[in-house]
Amino acid sequence: MGAGMAKRLLSSHFPLTVYNRNPEKTLLFAQSGAIVANSPKDAAQHADVVISMVSDDVASRDVWLGETGALAGAKRGSILIESSTLSVGWVKELAGLAEQAELRFLDAPVTGTRPHASAGELTFLVGGSLKVLESVRPLLSAMSREVIHLGPMGSGAMMKLINNFICGVQAASFAEGLAMVDAVGLERDKAVRILTEGAPGSGVVKRVAAQLGVEDGELNFSVRLMTKDLSYAITEGSGKGLGLRTAKSALEIFKQAVETGLGDKDFSSVTKAFRKIQRS
Repeated sequence: MGAGMAKRLLSSHFPLTVYNRNPEKTLLFAQSGAIVANSPKDAAQHADVVISMVSDDVASRDVWLGETGALAGAKRGSILIESSTLSVGWVKELAGLAEQAELRFLDAPVTGTRPHASAGELTFLVGGSLKVLESVRPLLSAMSREVIHLGPMGSGAMMKLINNFICGVQAASFAEGLAMVDAVGLERDKAVRILTEGAPGSGVVKRVAAQLGVEDGELNFSVRLMTKDLSYAITEGSGKGLGLRTAKSALEIFKQAVETGLGDKDFSSVTKAFRKIQRS
């Protein structure tokens, strides 16, 4: 995701410095005119805007905090944008740390997959100051088809978790439905066509169905990341007195998919995991 976003910024002629924990992943950017930093601190030192796109809270803390973190290098008045899918609690904590350092902060996760990032078709879900958002809208627009301001800090993170847990529930329910189709002996091709072309046929269901029979399909969003997002959403819901029972059921299915060795496969492979679980 971060690579696709960075490519969009370069193609839009924004000056760019990149950092990745794996230096090999920065080589193509260096060849395209980007400066390669040795640490998040180094990347942030001369930037007016710092954008993070990583996997989870642990990775986000690692890139922002500590002696080599981006917070240590960011210059006063610069704008920090966290676009990862994270817990709301950590996003608010990070916003507080940014404020203490006299930095401006936006909570701005995205919807979309790797192809959307490469094509500049992401949607930014933004929490924080509208004034700060307007100052960086051209930058975000270069990476997206829409930028939506949702309210105060944490609003973007919360909306992203709601979005992703619903996607996870849809994928898990399709996996269960497909298992039922197989168990009762219905013709799978006909059943899948009915489900994808009828009322249940959301974009998520169609995407999962398109990967049926594909042994090693393209990785756009992993089982492990969906498991993380469902877990974060359940925690946030619990804090609001909501049980999120469908999310809990989906989480169990995705956890079992990780346990069967599919954690780093595309989340559509949850259908394969569910069949393994039912046979065991």
